[in-house]
Amino acid sequence: MISVQEALAALFDLVTPLPTEHIPLSKAAGRVLREPVSASRNQPPFDASAMDGYAVRAAEIRPDARWTIVGESAAGHRFEGDLPPNAAVRIFTGAPLPDSADHVIIQENVSVEGSTLVLVDGENTSSFVRKAGNDFSIGDQIKAPRLLKPADIALLASMNQAKVTVSAAPKVAIIPTGDELVQPGETPGDDQIIASNSFGLAAMLQSVGADVRLLPIARDRVASLKMAFTLAADADLVVTIGGASVGDHDLVASAAAEMGLDQKFYKVAMRPGKPLMAGHLGQAILVGLPGNPVSAMVCGEVFLKPMMVALQGLPSKARETFAAPLAHDLWSNGPREHYMRARLEDGKITVFERQDSGLLSILNTANALVVRAPKAPTATAGTLVNFIPI
Repeated sequence: MISVQEALAALFDLVTPLPTEHIPLSKAAGRVLREPVSASRNQPPFDASAMDGYAVRAAEIRPDARWTIVGESAAGHRFEGDLPPNAAVRIFTGAPLPDSADHVIIQENVSVEGSTLVLVDGENTSSFVRKAGNDFSIGDQIKAPRLLKPADIALLASMNQAKVTVSAAPKVAIIPTGDELVQPGETPGDDQIIASNSFGLAAMLQSVGADVRLLPIARDRVASLKMAFTLAADADLVVTIGGASVGDHDLVASAAAEMGLDQKFYKVAMRPGKPLMAGHLGQAILVGLPGNPVSAMVCGEVFLKPMMVALQGLPSKARETFAAPLAHDLWSNGPREHYMRARLEDGKITVFERQDSGLLSILNTANALVVRAPKAPTATAGTLVNFIPI
């Protein structure tokens, strides 16, 4: 049995970053940028007004100054030509400043008498001008690798980039296993339950950029499992759920071995999630998760999410942990690292008393996993504990 850290390191050793593809910017949200992007223009591309008002020469501003209004500049419709001395141009937010203008007087500080502009109020210490290149300049870069967030997409669009080079989306095949399972919507027999883990894991992995395929339930027969592995042959990652232990009906390892599995480890010193195995199955990575619902989902958070990140070319690293004070006393831990369902509220964290690995309703209420070290002693209220947000 190996530690969580050793298991994660072994999983990262199985990962080779996926190749890249060139995709439209409209499809790039949540993908990992793999090649840097350089701006081919300045933003703004011209000196622009930051307010509605009047463009003038700053040197002409003085108490009770007067200008002749000679035209208008609006977004997309600039005032053509040079601004004459002692002249003003009506200007709107985002519009280009006329040549020779270097100041915008906001409309609240002036009055208009026919075609004459009169300064009536205000210090006018701010120019209200957004200089060309104030946001970014030609040659400025968005560096890679980088997970593209909505703000990145907006910046790339502003840089006039219609396509970007990103990591190919990891192809993930999820195989639920067990004679006891039926799909949601089907009528279970007296001895059957609904397959839930596969749907939860699919949603989890899709949220970090995976292209997920849910395969039919593999029954507790080697032939059924081998057929499922054959259907998953084109995947980058194959995830089995259940059957990874060593009972008489736990056949995933033996079926995978017959298909050529190069197993790297089996069993991790953690709660929940001890019967975890991994290795190479052909060109794919195989990760065998335990069948208990919470065990599978916790292993997804701790192991599969970081693997998805690494497959897409981002650094291989464990999930980031944070610290918060306990809202109550917490009992001591056993010999395995424990990932405890908890809820962070008002700056304090509450660990749920019920931690059975079959209780999805508790996981649904949780927004954090408190990470307890092996043999951690009793902790009193107010003690800082580490947690993973979920």
